[in-house]
Amino acid sequence: MTSPTSRARRHTRRAVSTAVAAVAVLGALAAPSAHAAVPQAPVFRDGFGLTQVTDGSVVRGDTDFTLTVTSAEVAGPHRIRVFLPSGYADDPGRRWPVTYFLHGGPGTVDDAAAVPALRSDDMITVVPDGGRKGWYADWVMQNTALGAANWETFHLEQVVPFIDANLRTAPDRDHRAVSGLSMGGSGALHYAEARPDLFGHVAALSGGLDFGMAEVRAAVLATELNLPGVWCAVSSAAPGTCADYGPYVDSDAIFGSPYPVFDADRAWKAYDPAAPTNLSRLADTGITLYTGDNDLIEGYTAHAARTVQSRLDQLGIASRLVDYGNGASLAPTCNGGHTYACWAPAFADWVPRVTAAFEAAS
Repeated sequence: MTSPTSRARRHTRRAVSTAVAAVAVLGALAAPSAHAAVPQAPVFRDGFGLTQVTDGSVVRGDTDFTLTVTSAEVAGPHRIRVFLPSGYADDPGRRWPVTYFLHGGPGTVDDAAAVPALRSDDMITVVPDGGRKGWYADWVMQNTALGAANWETFHLEQVVPFIDANLRTAPDRDHRAVSGLSMGGSGALHYAEARPDLFGHVAALSGGLDFGMAEVRAAVLATELNLPGVWCAVSSAAPGTCADYGPYVDSDAIFGSPYPVFDADRAWKAYDPAAPTNLSRLADTGITLYTGDNDLIEGYTAHAARTVQSRLDQLGIASRLVDYGNGASLAPTCNGGHTYACWAPAFADWVPRVTAAFEAAS
């Protein structure tokens, strides 16, 4: 006859075994399968003056990854974020159009995550670092606290061919666009003018496009001197935060003297996206401008956008200006201010249009 103590021990052993088995099953369910797919990004090869930083990649998925590169043109490591179409890996013989997105100041490549339309199944989106206050220019001064700052050369002569060499792009102007907002809006229009052989389409959102405006020059100077308390509203930083544009640099560091005395401001005028000489280079480019008009900064960007369209009209160059005022005509989220709540729906309007232009050129 089995004693009560023996029966208790057997019950205890069974309970322990059952618990162990249950834990094992739960652990197997929670743990990733040995055969689960691990996100893979395409393998990139160095070139065109760019060297990848070891362990500098972030792979969020097969179609969303970031590289980190170094270049003699811009001091320090810099990131390049890429969104691929979901069908990129499924059709190895297909080439894709590309849109470059230029973030605002003092933004980062991750700002693109706030614009869902850029994750398109019809194109590749490339987001290169533009610095906190790079202004998408080759700086007049290269010996500041930031070191080498040839942002235009970095992007146009290094990043673009690097992307074409490593991804299945359609490497012609009809299938390549440049877009940007705020500081990046100015950069996008400037890049389209500087290299019409590269870009057949441009979208500039809320950009300080007219460098002849004192307010636009003041915005550049404020970023150089890192005066966030004075110029909080000009940033594309998160709502309620003040911008940090990084180390102080001389007020003449990017474009030289801003004062129109004895041609001292010649670098400003040479870069000026609103200058008729520069606009004339867009004769064969698809041009779209977006702006609100419902806060201090957007009041200036609206004035600049209207000036650009007026000058394009005088040159006989077609363009599309979407002046959404207080935002009501654009989206319920938009209040007409200098914010992603307006920029995201503006891109949602533009991306299908540029996609159609890409398709028409194929």
